[in-house]
Amino acid sequence: MNIYTYSEARQNLATLLEKAKKEGKVLIKRKDGAVFELNSIPSKKSPLDVKGVNINIDREEIIDVLREIRDRE
Repeated sequence: MNIYTYSEARQNLATLLEKAKKEGKVLIKRKDGAVFELNSIPSKKSPLDVKGVNINIDREEIIDVLREIRDRE
């Protein structure tokens, strides 16, 4: 793992954020010797959380389609 100086981090912040996202963390060291860790926080959004599609059919039409499909089997 690389340690970046404060100046390098300031000049390349976007790059370091991407690196933290890919690798999990990035270390930044100040002149006084203090070291800081920049971490990526994973998204809490479920991959199954997808936007719905409005197809403008009512409950009865859905039930009719399901019955028709079940009758075929």
